[in-house]
Amino acid sequence: MKPVFEVTKGMREKVSHYCPGCTHGIAHRLIMEVLDERGQLGDAIGVSPVGCSIVAHQYLNVDMIEASHGRAPAVASGIKRVHPNSPVFTYQGDGDLASIGIGELIHAAGRGEKFCTFFINNAIYGMTGGQMAPTTLVGQKATTCVEGRTVEQAGNPLRICELLNTIDGAVYVERVSLHSPSAVRAAKKAIHRAFEVQEKGLGYAFVELLSTCPTNWGMTPVKATEWLKENMIPYYPVKQFKCPEEVK
Repeated sequence: MKPVFEVTKGMREKVSHYCPGCTHGIAHRLIMEVLDERGQLGDAIGVSPVGCSIVAHQYLNVDMIEASHGRAPAVASGIKRVHPNSPVFTYQGDGDLASIGIGELIHAAGRGEKFCTFFINNAIYGMTGGQMAPTTLVGQKATTCVEGRTVEQAGNPLRICELLNTIDGAVYVERVSLHSPSAVRAAKKAIHRAFEVQEKGLGYAFVELLSTCPTNWGMTPVKATEWLKENMIPYYPVKQFKCPEEVK
């Protein structure tokens, strides 16, 4: 009988530390599945900094390097320049990428560094206990804004894709979501395109994945996916901002 589903070789056989309902596991699986399908597992190099994914090297069956908080784009830039033929990617959360690491992100994009970034946006600091992140929505509660984020106190949440869309070196920018099966399929296609952009040497590729954090949101996994759809997508629209003609 022909198998209709096989576990990708890109994931190690190890139980993860992620909370029930967390979509980090889905994102891991998609990236590794794409690399497996592209025949690039043996050459890929990933960089994960501080955050919930700090031990991603235990789950992803590729060479991995840990970076200091926010510094993954700088580390990936060096790796890609030394190994120009290897697919290189960073895997970063919103607390890491959109806060302490935003300078590294903008300048890597500005230089047109030829690696991919996969940005997990769950609108909160996950690993450290649920503090307000740069992506926390107005009105959303967190441990550092117990009555909800306000524009007067913290400003508006940052839209990272929209920001990168203004930078010429960022040639591929797309926001996807992980809240439903159809959204997951679309996310996989975006990840494929990001690695194709890199393989063709066209410039910097960025994929934002809207994700859930049921534990720190104080919701069940089912409710968290509903909340993402009803609250995050209206503010962070799922769309392709730019894509080179060569990969369309």
